[in-house]
Amino acid sequence: MARASEKLKTARLPYAAAVIVAAGSGTRFGGDKLMADLGGMPVLARTLLAFERSGAIGAIVTVTRPGNEETIAALARQYGVTKLYAVVPGGATRAMSCLAGVMAVPPEAELIAIHDGARPLVTEEVILDALWTAYRHTAALPAVPVRDTIKQASEGVVTATPDRVGLFAAQTPQCFQADLIRAALTDAAQNAPEVTDDCMAVERIGGRITLSRGSEENVKITTPLDLKIAELILRGRQGT
Repeated sequence: MARASEKLKTARLPYAAAVIVAAGSGTRFGGDKLMADLGGMPVLARTLLAFERSGAIGAIVTVTRPGNEETIAALARQYGVTKLYAVVPGGATRAMSCLAGVMAVPPEAELIAIHDGARPLVTEEVILDALWTAYRHTAALPAVPVRDTIKQASEGVVTATPDRVGLFAAQTPQCFQADLIRAALTDAAQNAPEVTDDCMAVERIGGRITLSRGSEENVKITTPLDLKIAELILRGRQGT
């Protein structure tokens, strides 16, 4: 249950929509990671339900591989996702896929949260804090401090050891005022196919990104090991 301060934040936020990006190939996972079982339901179903249950989100758009639209719509119906507004096919790059999703949200949405479909354990607190930060500062990036020592290398040889103070691991949902992210992704889709992060698209056009509260439990399912970690986190939440 949301704390009183979180309920107040939700009440003051403008209409917000979520874009769930689920158009990846799952190559590193060795299969369709979004349909992998996590605690009795597919990973993507848990992701959709996190935004379905969020009091701050009014509509959900899912971006999927071309030809997979009805499968995703059926999954949403199966698990009672009533906020699903549209399912759209992705493009050749992440920027193109995210742009397709952003352009499909309801026109009244003033805030847009873009989230990886493979992050099924995102909490209401992380979603709300990112939206609130975007509302106040135009763009928000949930993040956690980097704990490991980071090395830069070239051709297998270490070239530098950056100071980890001030380094953060980026998460999603990355949240934006709607006009800003539409402009940024339109530019990136046309001019920067290498962009792999929505905040990068905003940075390219001179936008300022403000950090919001991330979570160590907001893991992204990329490999089978990540799925095992997510299972442990889920069991801990359920007290089993």
